[in-house]
Amino acid sequence: MRYVAAYLLATLGNNKNPSAKDIKGILDSVGIESDMERLNKVISELSGKSVDEIIQAGKSKLATVPTGGAVAAGGAPAAAAAGGDAKAEEKKEEKKAESEEESDDDMGFGLFD
Repeated sequence: MRYVAAYLLATLGNNKNPSAKDIKGILDSVGIESDMERLNKVISELSGKSVDEIIQAGKSKLATVPTGGAVAAGGAPAAAAAGGDAKAEEKKEEKKAESEEESDDDMGFGLFD
């Protein structure tokens, strides 16, 4: 990721086709050692491509990643979630009752009062 970030920084500095030396210079300026094998891999993958095109391609790939918010309504998952909420509320009530009992044990005196 650091190599891609350095590549993008170089392109922001109006270097349309950064070399490995350019990226290594950016990383060295902030004290990061460069792995030339990985650096050359990034250069070979990104050379000749527009950063805007790469970002657009990445956005289209990210659009297909599930984010967990699109669960089908109804059916077993919804019923299980509804049952789980009731159980969670019961546990909360039990914890409240226990905490009230524990607060009575110290009779209003704290350790550092």
